[in-house]
Amino acid sequence: MAAEITVDDVPESVRDRLAENAADRSQSLEEYLRQELARIAAAPSVATLIEKIRRQQEATSTSVPTSATFAAHDDDSA
Repeated sequence: MAAEITVDDVPESVRDRLAENAADRSQSLEEYLRQELARIAAAPSVATLIEKIRRQQEATSTSVPTSATFAAHDDDSA
């Protein structure tokens, strides 16, 4: 079952930019936002990623620089 989400007080410039992004993909604004929300919901939070890396480091006694952690998250989010 689908749910409705209403977001108040979105600046017009933000709405316009989102509409441009949707048009670039030949999508309606609603379709574009639905896909973006699904993508965001599917991505792990930064806190979850950090905890996963900590557990891996403890299990393997390895170290990963913070910059690499955030770069990997950015790559997964693109």
